Amino acid sequence: MESNPFEISLSGPHVLIIPDHIAEAFLEAGHKRVEVKATFEDKTVAFHGAIQKRNGQYLMIFGKKLQKALGVYPNDYFELQFFKDTSKYGVEMPEELAAVLMSDHEAAQIFESFTDGKKRGIIYMVLGYKNSQTRIDKSLRICENLKRGIRKNPDLLKSF
Repeated sequence: MESNPFEISLSGPHVLIIPDHIAEAFLEAGHKRVEVKATFEDKTVAFHGAIQKRNGQYLMIFGKKLQKALGVYPNDYFELQFFKDTSKYGVEMPEELAAVLMSDHEAAQIFESFTDGKKRGIIYMVLGYKNSQTRIDKSLRICENLKRGIRKNPDLLKSF
């Protein structure tokens, strides 16, 4: 499933208002989370996003990092296209976290017991680091803390 490309601009510091017919087509098919391709001039950025409904409008968060990567400002119009999200967690799992979870059955069971949103939160914590070795180190720390019974995301990266 994919939408036709459509033109859009920021509707606030971090918000995109999605046309009803596009949002409803994905929601009716059971796809609240989508893969998104944003294009502006000669740049393209791909990301995962959630279609949300607030005050009768369909919205998607488009943060400063994405705005900067695409090179858009509040008055710029750019193109979006939605695709069915085929990822397991609604975001791409970093290789480093996947490898650590594969090697630690107990931590993997705990991770899989969480809600989808909690899993994404942990994945985003690891994705926040660019260096692969740092991602490995943080993944190892998260798994050790999960096995210690620590469940709050900010505490998962702490050394105890």
